[in-house]
Amino acid sequence: MERLTPQEESVMLHVWQMGECAVKDVFDKMEDPKPPYTTIASVFINLEKKQYVVKRRFGNVKVFKPIISEAAYKRYFMSNIVESYFDNSYKELVSFFAKEEKITTEELKEIVRLIELNQKKK
Repeated sequence: MERLTPQEESVMLHVWQMGECAVKDVFDKMEDPKPPYTTIASVFINLEKKQYVVKRRFGNVKVFKPIISEAAYKRYFMSNIVESYFDNSYKELVSFFAKEEKITTEELKEIVRLIELNQKKK
């Protein structure tokens, strides 16, 4: 899986949200200042080359559908971040955010609760 540029990620977030869309759909959803329509169309070409979306024709319109799910994308790249920056330790990742005061005690408790719930399901 190839890393997406910030512009590609922005477009993919809309594609994942809509499920299936045309360039115009994404253009309409983007906030101002929007990139030019032709730039978004070029991003879709790149996303197709990177195999993130598949294209089909619907009359005169090209419609794009995600091939890779948002969850799969997040999982893959978060794993790389944890491996590269946190010595492959999720504990180190959480500790980093705790030390930087980017995560609250309540959020940590919620994380622990989710881990415990997941362990019970196994």
